[in-house]
Amino acid sequence: MAAPTSPGSPAAGPKVPLPTMADIMAASRAQGLHVRLRTVGPLFRVTATRGEGEDAVELGRAEGGVRPWPGGAVLHLDSMRMTRATLSVSDRPLFGLGMFLGAVAVRHGFDAGCKRAELLAIKDTPLYHDKLVRFYTRMGFKVVHEVDGSSITDLAHMLVWGGRGTRMNANIEDLLIKWGKRFRPQD
Repeated sequence: MAAPTSPGSPAAGPKVPLPTMADIMAASRAQGLHVRLRTVGPLFRVTATRGEGEDAVELGRAEGGVRPWPGGAVLHLDSMRMTRATLSVSDRPLFGLGMFLGAVAVRHGFDAGCKRAELLAIKDTPLYHDKLVRFYTRMGFKVVHEVDGSSITDLAHMLVWGGRGTRMNANIEDLLIKWGKRFRPQD
């Protein structure tokens, strides 16, 4: 079965094949990762491990949910965490563990009918926050709101996200197009 393609536009040129979940999983296996997606209703968890069976070591996880929204479902990316075990991995994945976790989550959102992905780059420390914002911007997210606790709107964001930081959104199809070459088999 052929990979789904973006609708394309006259200005954009021909349709671009989007990476399938199978493409992303194959790319992760080629990097020595075992990536697994689990869902319960609208909630999901993506885990990445190295090793098999009892020797498997969790390297990281991403969690979130799919929620209905006018104009199309939204992929709510709640958290992404790497474990200390990643520090001892001598041959870290070429594209980074976060890229694999994010790609599986985003593809899951696309398959669930989501049009947009949303996240909060948490502001634990200024240095780490700035790195998160730069990372997600390079990945294709755009800043939509600074959550600093100074307004009533911020209170709602803080209740949903659990803290202060930078709210960011991305079009899911645009993310898959941007990341596509990294995960599709080379012809």
